[in-house]
Amino acid sequence: MSATQESTAIPNPTPQLKPRPETFLAIRKALRVYQVASVITGVGLLLLVAEMILKYSPLHVEVFLGGSGGLAWTAPALPGPACEWFSLLLPNSACSIESTGDGFNLSTGILVAHGWFYVVYLALSFRLWSLMRWPFRTFVVLALAGVVPFLSFIAESWATSRVRRQLTPQ
Repeated sequence: MSATQESTAIPNPTPQLKPRPETFLAIRKALRVYQVASVITGVGLLLLVAEMILKYSPLHVEVFLGGSGGLAWTAPALPGPACEWFSLLLPNSACSIESTGDGFNLSTGILVAHGWFYVVYLALSFRLWSLMRWPFRTFVVLALAGVVPFLSFIAESWATSRVRRQLTPQ
């Protein structure tokens, strides 16, 4: 390199830190728990997307367990008078959808379960990220993986291979 090229080269502001050898056992445990949480979060998100399609598409149905319809059944979800086909896509829309079923609303149950488990997933992602000493953008990707359909499966595979590669002696 010439002297001008050397002076204009931008140094890497955040060098890649390596995990500490004394944390390898904790990393392996954190990875196993993260893998399980990632799959549960991904499946829960796919169920949530399916539930949203049933409720907010022209089908307008919700899934219920028990109640007057038997073990598992669907009930209409009635759009209010202010609802147009595009209303549910607009923020602060006056459109509301009324549930007509009785029993346990599985649609709402999936929503709540995924929301709470996403918090657990975030904590486990943070634990793995901090033990591995990865850059912050890696944590952001792991966090987004819990809310973007199918991304949790891809992120889990990527994180697993990266952890195994970094823990393997050179």
